[in-house]
Amino acid sequence: MRPALSSAALAQLRRQRPYPAVTVLMPTHRREPDNAQDPVRLRNLMAAAKEQLQADPAVTRETRSEVTEQLDRALTEVDLAHAEDGLVVFAAPGEHQVWSLGRTVPERVVLSDTFLTRNLVSAHAAERPFWVLAVSADRASLWSGTAERVTEEEVAPFPLTRSLEDPDAERKERIGDLPSTFSDELTRQFLRDADSAMSAVLASHPRPLYVAGEAAALALLGDVGGVAAKAAARIPHGGLARGPAEAVSQAVRPFAEAHAEQDVADVLAELDRARGRRAFAAGVDEIRQNVATGRVALLAVEENYRETVRDTGEHLNPAEPGDLDALDDIVERSLDTGAEVRFVPDGTLADVGGIASALRY
Repeated sequence: MRPALSSAALAQLRRQRPYPAVTVLMPTHRREPDNAQDPVRLRNLMAAAKEQLQADPAVTRETRSEVTEQLDRALTEVDLAHAEDGLVVFAAPGEHQVWSLGRTVPERVVLSDTFLTRNLVSAHAAERPFWVLAVSADRASLWSGTAERVTEEEVAPFPLTRSLEDPDAERKERIGDLPSTFSDELTRQFLRDADSAMSAVLASHPRPLYVAGEAAALALLGDVGGVAAKAAARIPHGGLARGPAEAVSQAVRPFAEAHAEQDVADVLAELDRARGRRAFAAGVDEIRQNVATGRVALLAVEENYRETVRDTGEHLNPAEPGDLDALDDIVERSLDTGAEVRFVPDGTLADVGGIASALRY
């Protein structure tokens, strides 16, 4: 299963670490000929990260050697043959992680005492990941979806399968005791097992869920368990339990798009309510002041918004990305205070400069 950016995973990434915690960001390419340049660019970025470690007087020789080793180990784990749109490498003493993102990232190397996670959060939100549970009388399959693609997840116990052959069918048919497929107790138990397995997936990797299948299968799934009631939508479309992925994607797409639109509408409604109770802030300077006091409850940011600023004491002024006094990202600070961060399509917040917040008080 592709790593999920759960609250626990994000908290682990966001914790403070012994300096230096190195973050390497690089845009990648899915197709030829653009992807031919990626291996060279990655090696160059890794070399640049090592040069920064070498040049930093705050990094001891022992620490530099340890972090360099972690960068080398991370490099061996990067799979550019199956690259998406962005790559993030984290390395610190004793640890490293590699993340492939379905959204582009700026090319950067950052040394700090925390990993730079904003791009992970942004990519995760922009992808709007969801689950699809497709059921039939003899198969239940799990699909992982984003705004762009759907892929089957073969993670135990999925796919669940069973045989529909009843060894006693002939005798039952003679005496008129052969139940229909969706009134059969074995089918009920099979869908009950699928419900339990899906509940476990949602507990460990929470996402919006869509359940798909013919009407009788969906009705029985709703009777035997609870996941159907929690689903963002029930899709009465048979034949999807075996795919293919494109068929699942086409069936789910209208429902996923409607769900995403509703999410944006909910964010805007919450911002409007904040305006009404005078608990609204917009613009990076005003929001930064409220983040510093822990007042931001909801931070709404356009998907491609980015502004690097320098803290002059009372206000934030534009700064170059390499400025050592720059506050790298208001989103990072918001996450540290427990604020909910939601990304919306570009242009949604054009009237307030691309970033706005609802305050706790």
